[in-house]
Amino acid sequence: MSTSSTPTPNVTAESRQTQLRVGRLTKAHGLKGAIKVELYTDEPEKRFVPGAVFSLQVPEESPWHGKSIELIELRWYNSHPVAFFKDVPDRTAAESLIKAILWVEHDTSVLPEELEAWYDHQLTGLKAVRDGVEVGTIARVDHLPAQDLLVVKTAQGDVMVPFVKAIVPEVDIEKGIVTLTPPGGLFEELPDDEDDDLTEDSSEA
Repeated sequence: MSTSSTPTPNVTAESRQTQLRVGRLTKAHGLKGAIKVELYTDEPEKRFVPGAVFSLQVPEESPWHGKSIELIELRWYNSHPVAFFKDVPDRTAAESLIKAILWVEHDTSVLPEELEAWYDHQLTGLKAVRDGVEVGTIARVDHLPAQDLLVVKTAQGDVMVPFVKAIVPEVDIEKGIVTLTPPGGLFEELPDDEDDDLTEDSSEA
């Protein structure tokens, strides 16, 4: 299951625009400002074209906070994508952008790029169902470097569910249901050894 190009839920009715997450800057490459990119889109040839402008998600203390950045060129070195940006002339500037997440404007009337990709606002509020029983609702989607997490609001509190096919086999937007097959202990405490102790006691009696 893929969550690439996942947008933030700040959709406006007038513009029908939302922000799509398309990449993360991971490491400076060479001395001329190039930066390795972790791609969150299956169509880099469409997203990463010369002149493309990306909004930057960086910490508030970063000098790049609240700014956008323009792509000069995306090259491939040993099968790894490397980006060159305007106003990033050297390695020092490149290193100041490491871990920045890249977002682009996207028209929400356009379908997601992948067969199994959903927008955050499509998932939020859906019923989380396990074995035919509703266990909670999707409160939000957390995007972490390793994987995305569905945050399920339950009566006992929030539960973090890895957004992977093995645990989230089906998402039905029309029915408003997310089907879960979580491992034991994710939504409830695993049973302790109390029953075993009782069995042992009774066998000794």
